[in-house]
Amino acid sequence: MKASKKILFAVCALAALFAAISLSSCSKSKKSSGTFKYGKINIPGLDGALCGAPIYIAYEKGFFAEEGFDVKLISADTETRKIGLNNGTIPIVNGDFQFFPSIEEGVHVKVVDGLHNGCIKFVVRPDSNIKSVKDLKGKKIGVDEIGGTPHQVASLWLEQAGISALQKDGQVSFLPFADGNLELEALYNGELDVAAMWDPLGSVAEKAGKVRVLFDLSTDPAFKGKYCCFLYASSKLVNEKPDEIAALLRAYQKAQDWISKNPQETVEIIISGKYSQIEDKDLAVKLIQSYEYPSFADRSSNKQNVESDVKYFAQALYDIGYLKSEPTAFAKEIFAKVDVDKR
Repeated sequence: MKASKKILFAVCALAALFAAISLSSCSKSKKSSGTFKYGKINIPGLDGALCGAPIYIAYEKGFFAEEGFDVKLISADTETRKIGLNNGTIPIVNGDFQFFPSIEEGVHVKVVDGLHNGCIKFVVRPDSNIKSVKDLKGKKIGVDEIGGTPHQVASLWLEQAGISALQKDGQVSFLPFADGNLELEALYNGELDVAAMWDPLGSVAEKAGKVRVLFDLSTDPAFKGKYCCFLYASSKLVNEKPDEIAALLRAYQKAQDWISKNPQETVEIIISGKYSQIEDKDLAVKLIQSYEYPSFADRSSNKQNVESDVKYFAQALYDIGYLKSEPTAFAKEIFAKVDVDKR
């Protein structure tokens, strides 16, 4: 499943120019005045996922600016994010455990916080004879990108059920669709058997009666009540500029707290800013609330434990052969506790 370190860094070197171009070509920024303690930074935040709300809110409500950052939101795929994290040009990203194997192979990032709970659904046609994961052998599954979060969640779900998710084994086929609407169209016309999707597209289609939900990350027993998405920071910046990472986390945590208290206004901001493809406000509010963004009170009461969730998914990936490192030691190595109160 994994390339050697030599291949990984060769790819990084070859892709560096492309990454730089992609970071500047697709972005969203506000005109700003005044000075910023930490200056300009790029943060991936234009992927259309509803659960990216903390990024949108920290940007729109000025929490990034309050903490000293002139932020430009950019569009970046998984490989571009890895390159940026490795060299420090991207300070922080959100992502699932799809980064764990890459960290083992040498991508220099640390888990520094949890972002939210489940936000991915696998959907099938209403008349599909697929009723459970056991029915997926030999099926075609759509994802946004190979190696991305929906692909990794699907891989873990399949492997835990005894079905190989490796393309070379031929037990399932993964087909990438950069556009979620095209992925749904492929599902409707029979090109796909299952569409693994970020919210809100799957939920919108379900409400319209066009699909049936096969898997919900927020309710599946293997994932429920756990952070599905973490915040990953560049190891380079964690080591060299810990104050900047702490300031970024304060901005994210302000946004998470604000969202937990203002889900309706959060949805208004997301829709008006065209951050996600959803017009059904009631559905969007319901989804936002289901992600359980931690408030300051939740953090004080230790409602969820980031390090424990990292260890849980490291163990799960180890059990299916996707990680070779001993899980407890690996989790301890990749988690960095950041003192957000230190200024």
